Amino acid sequence: MEWLFIFILGAVIGSFMNVLIIRTPKDENISFPASHCMSCDTPLRFYHNIPIFSWLFLRGKCGFCSAPISKQYPIIEILSGLLFLFTALKLGINLQAFGVALVFTLLLSLSVIDFYYKMVPDSLNLAALTFAIFSATSLGQLGYNFTNALLFAGGFTLLRFYLSYVLKKEAMGEADIMIAATMGALLGVKLALVAIFISALLALPALLLTRSDDEESQQLPFIPFLAMATLIVLLSDTYITAYLVGLYG
Repeated sequence: MEWLFIFILGAVIGSFMNVLIIRTPKDENISFPASHCMSCDTPLRFYHNIPIFSWLFLRGKCGFCSAPISKQYPIIEILSGLLFLFTALKLGINLQAFGVALVFTLLLSLSVIDFYYKMVPDSLNLAALTFAIFSATSLGQLGYNFTNALLFAGGFTLLRFYLSYVLKKEAMGEADIMIAATMGALLGVKLALVAIFISALLALPALLLTRSDDEESQQLPFIPFLAMATLIVLLSDTYITAYLVGLYG
């Protein structure tokens, strides 16, 4: 029963993440106006905002004007519920797991925004980094998370300068540096490096499939791959660590 509650909690937070995904890129207030139909602007009733079930009950259409409701809403809610569930199964039912799950739901939101708008709101990026640092069980771990965030942010900053100089153009954005800091805080330096490598492997097929002469169309959003790789490494950290120990001693 407790696992069902955790999934529902994640789905509820996923419903709020949908609001952030839609309103943050437009610099709209996330609280006002209240939730409303995007087509007819009619304010929604409370039973229209029940995660997952409202979309299914309404059959994916507005209850007032019958305009289609994007599948993004239930998909984000389901994914958020699963993120909370997987994180709790990995870390236990505690405040640390709650904070880490929040980080991944924010990374999910950033991934969707990056995919649609090719932008990364600083507010959500900073929130993910803050939760990643403070998702600790002790002051010692808090300091460890903060140190790793600084190390990865500094490393990516140096890499950005070098690549930009060699390529004679901006190689990475500031958002990538903050995402790297979040990865360092969550995983530690060694595992975060593994996550970077895995993200490159995940992105390579997509990059090859989207090759084009149009430079703008070649701009592949990279945050979704960083987020997926970070989740993979977190859930399988025991096996990865054992492999690294066997490989390097």
